[in-house]
Amino acid sequence: MAKKTDARDPVEALRSVCLELNLTTVAKRLSELLTQAETGHPAYSDFLREVLEAEQAARWERKIQRRIRWSKLGALVPLDGFDWSARPQLSAQVVKELQTCRFVDEHRNVILVGKSSTGKTTVARAIGHAACQRGLSVYNGALAEVLEKLHASRADGTYRKAFRRVTMPDLLLLDDAGFSDLKREYANEMFRLVCARHRQRSTIVVTNLPFKQWGEFMPSPAQAVAIADRLIDQATILRFTGKPYRQPRDIHGAPLDGE
Repeated sequence: MAKKTDARDPVEALRSVCLELNLTTVAKRLSELLTQAETGHPAYSDFLREVLEAEQAARWERKIQRRIRWSKLGALVPLDGFDWSARPQLSAQVVKELQTCRFVDEHRNVILVGKSSTGKTTVARAIGHAACQRGLSVYNGALAEVLEKLHASRADGTYRKAFRRVTMPDLLLLDDAGFSDLKREYANEMFRLVCARHRQRSTIVVTNLPFKQWGEFMPSPAQAVAIADRLIDQATILRFTGKPYRQPRDIHGAPLDGE
């Protein structure tokens, strides 16, 4: 049986119907939309389109905000002020192209390699935010932490859920690769993760070590080669060279040996 509405207040009755249909934005903006219709006199079809587009735009924005929260990317640092001249041979146009996320559609990877404090993480996260803005699912985490959580989930029976969390996103961002030695069990988790995403999903890897040196922080050189081989397959590699961004304000005392 249809729910009775208050005939004395048709606007509130209409708002109630919108809420029942989960048209929350239309319900919130109903008075505004009706006033615009009364003053603008649009065609009925145009008015209905404007109402539905308002709801559609609000739902899209809520989806984007959920994507950003779930991604763990943190606040966006825009690249407008990024000093590309300090990174020899690294083109801003290449990064702008990556922000279109066509590489995600093509299931290709992006590798950012270079010394610390050269802007790798800033650029990687900017690409991640661009993916969120396109409605793609993104997950960001330090490599060691991601692998530690995966391995720990085996003990409490949540491994399948934890593995899906890092294998199913359209884009996975693994930061700080190469900063700490990996235990054999962590390296095994990484191999499984990389194999699961190879040519199925896109991965961004931020590392301070060229792939030729990955055998230094992984227990098995053969495993390092196998992982690197899958990551660089059809990947775009960005090399960050030049002086670090982070500098001391002032220095006191004589130089140290080897400084």
